[in-house]
This record gives sequence, structure tokens and C-alpha cells, in this order.
Amino acid sequence: MSGGHFDHNEWHIDGIVEIIEELIASNKDDSLDEWGYTRGRFYMDATIQKFEEAAKLLRKVARMVHRIDYLVSDDDSEGSFHSRWDEEVECEK
Repeated sequence: MSGGHFDHNEWHIDGIVEIIEELIASNKDDSLDEWGYTRGRFYMDATIQKFEEAAKLLRKVARMVHRIDYLVSDDDSEGSFHSRWDEEVECEK
């Protein structure tokens, strides 16, 4: 397995993003969960926009950490680090 300098903890960032994205998707869901509570939180649109901003930034941060991890773990050369950074971090996903 490649990388590992950060014990692959960058994947935890992706997990947080998935939770935030689920909160966004279910925000206006008025169905009930298994405990009888509504699934949605019904936050204002401005609040959801902040969630979206955070999710986008965290995804970028996870890509940054991943690229640094590969460099310091000697899985990428410095040249590869820069080209992959440009491809994976600087691109809008």
C-alpha cells in the first residue's frame, strides 16, 4: 500500500465530507428516522451553502494531504508531486 506517512488518516477527511453531504441532501427531508425524528434539519439556505463550501474545501484538503503523503513516503518524486498536485489539487472537482 502506498503512502502511510499520516497513517492514511486523510481518508477520515473524506468520511467527514460524506457526512456533511448527507446532511445537505437530507436537510429538507421530513420523513421520520427509526426513532421517530425527522431526518431533515431544515437549516436555512445560507447555512447549507456554508456546508457546501466546507465540503468542497475539505475534499481539496484531503487531496493535498494525499499528495504530500505520497511525496514524504517516497512513493512520488518531487517532480511527480508537482504534476499530480496540479492535476488533482488545483483542478476543480
